[in-house]
Amino acid sequence: MADLAGWLEEHIGHKPIDLAMFERALTHSSRSEENYERLEFLGDRVLGLVIAAWLYALFPDEPEGKLSKRLNVLVARTTCAEVGRELGLAAQMRLGKQARDDGAFESDNVLGDIVESLIGALWLEAGFEPARAFIHRAWGDRVNRQDSAPQHPKSMLQEWAAANNRRPPAYEVLGRSGPQHAPTFVVRVSIKGVGEAEAEGTTKQDAETEAAQALLDQLG
Repeated sequence: MADLAGWLEEHIGHKPIDLAMFERALTHSSRSEENYERLEFLGDRVLGLVIAAWLYALFPDEPEGKLSKRLNVLVARTTCAEVGRELGLAAQMRLGKQARDDGAFESDNVLGDIVESLIGALWLEAGFEPARAFIHRAWGDRVNRQDSAPQHPKSMLQEWAAANNRRPPAYEVLGRSGPQHAPTFVVRVSIKGVGEAEAEGTTKQDAETEAAQALLDQLG
């Protein structure tokens, strides 16, 4: 791992004191039992708080429901993974051989988790303000990219069913494959008497979202 301290200072905006903690934040469970999972748990909560406060200030006239929709998009694993790619995170990740062979460097799950673990490490060592500043820089204009709060496909499908006097959508996991760190889920969504659709995702939630969008496209 080349010049981790320099990379952290350049991309995270912090000169580390406890470099070992940041090394742990970049370490996958396939490499060591001392890995990012606990730091990711903490960083996920810090990220949610910072984004929620940011949205609260940016959109003073929006109700809770719309703010929640914005929040869900901004803290989603795919968004965190995008941030990780922009930071050049793959070159700093510590993976075991099997995870490397399985392409974990490009996994949204792993990249997203490690971004959150770095936020957790930053919060522990430097406190809230540096963590907030990093998140604001890294997420940038993502908070302003939509003129209105995005509607989640599952919510849209639920509303369609209610508006058309149909039963709520039913989701079923058809299969799970792939390694533990980069699984693939196959989910089917159906509305009785209307239709069904299947989709894949790296999490059960992502697969459900993609299936809901596929069925909406059929109904569209």
